[in-house]
Amino acid sequence: MNPLNKEILRLALPSMVSNITVPLLGLCDVTIMGHVGGAESIAAIAVGSMIFNVMYWLFAFLRMSTSGLTAQAFGAGRQQECRHILHHSLRLALVVALAIVVLQVPLQWLTFWLTNATGDVARLCMPYFYICVWGAPAVLGLYVVMGWLVGMQDTRRPMMIAIGQNVMNIATSVVLVLGFDMGLTGVAIGTLTAQWAGFAMGLGCVRKKNSPPAPLRLERGVYTPCGNNKGKDYILPSPIGEGPGVRLKGLGVRLKRPGVRLEGLLSVALFLRTLCLVGVNLWFTSAGAAQGALTLAANTLLMQLFMLFSYVMDGFANAGEALAGRFTGAADEQMLGRCVRQLFAWGGGAALLFTIAYLLGGPLILGLLTSDGAVVAAACHYLPWAVAIPAAGTAAFVWDGIFIGTTRATGMLFACFWGAVVFFALWLLLAGSMGNHGLWLAFIMFLLMRGGVQTWLYRKRN
Repeated sequence: MNPLNKEILRLALPSMVSNITVPLLGLCDVTIMGHVGGAESIAAIAVGSMIFNVMYWLFAFLRMSTSGLTAQAFGAGRQQECRHILHHSLRLALVVALAIVVLQVPLQWLTFWLTNATGDVARLCMPYFYICVWGAPAVLGLYVVMGWLVGMQDTRRPMMIAIGQNVMNIATSVVLVLGFDMGLTGVAIGTLTAQWAGFAMGLGCVRKKNSPPAPLRLERGVYTPCGNNKGKDYILPSPIGEGPGVRLKGLGVRLKRPGVRLEGLLSVALFLRTLCLVGVNLWFTSAGAAQGALTLAANTLLMQLFMLFSYVMDGFANAGEALAGRFTGAADEQMLGRCVRQLFAWGGGAALLFTIAYLLGGPLILGLLTSDGAVVAAACHYLPWAVAIPAAGTAAFVWDGIFIGTTRATGMLFACFWGAVVFFALWLLLAGSMGNHGLWLAFIMFLLMRGGVQTWLYRKRN
């Protein structure tokens, strides 16, 4: 296996493990309350977890912008700039988190209204909300730390942080709920404790991550931060993929560090892109629910197949963030091109395996998720759409990682916006005639459109 492929796997595999542990925080809470509480308690946990998941998802730009900028600074050998990006991003995360804490009362009203939480569910969820909201600084701060570590070519430490968070959450929640009979309050405190423990672990990892960039050995020598040709000019692409690049003279010239304006542009573009993703996902769930409980349950099962695929593909996307950013910062277009090709080779191979697995074992997987025969039968009726997900979504996932690493946030926004337009247009046209099949067709086209637009943008740019 060549060194570049080894680098991709070194970065991707720990990220896959980290991604799989993400939903475990909410799952642990539901499991604990499922054994000591009633249906209302489980529903309250589900509503509370969904509220915070969506809220924090909107601020995922803190992780993505930090990752891309850090990877580029790392590739150019600018360690001081890496630290500057971390400090500025942490300050931005603190401002956003403080706004969430200060506005917690109106946010609670708004989120409860949007989720239609009323009666006993709202009453039980309220203390959960007001406890967990104090975890906002830790959660958003950890987003920054995770992105910074990925940019520094380290996905092993984020994996260890994710595992440590889950262990802390389980241990604390079990002690407080089963040992002290604190019920939902104990679960909330356990979640809050795990969030702050994860942030503390992240800061500890940052303190240890001060080594200079290690050379990447290739078949024909050693990769240096700006190539091997001294005295030549290197053009570093513009950080947002538009306008003229920044000229480098030889190996020793430093770039101007990205200012607040650049980081702000990245954050705004990534935030708007996330709004498009959230809108499509919420509408998909809502449109399925409008067709009845059985259709909603079937779609929920099939979306688990999508999530399983996304956990693996996000691993390759994270590798793309780190390596594409590194080679962009080093102004090495040849290595960047090789990196893109190898990432698509790995992504395509994974997509093929998932397609075969879903085609041959789809009904078996669905049967493991539920024992309700009617739901499994309904899900199998729409299973061909889930089989199409890997082929439709591979390009979107891989390009997202590459575009984050090369900080082409406007391109990601452009692709996601037009994908959302196609999704809603198809749903409006096909809802009456195709029903849930039309909804799934719209979702598949959303994935294809994102990948297709990003492919066009990359080829046009290069």
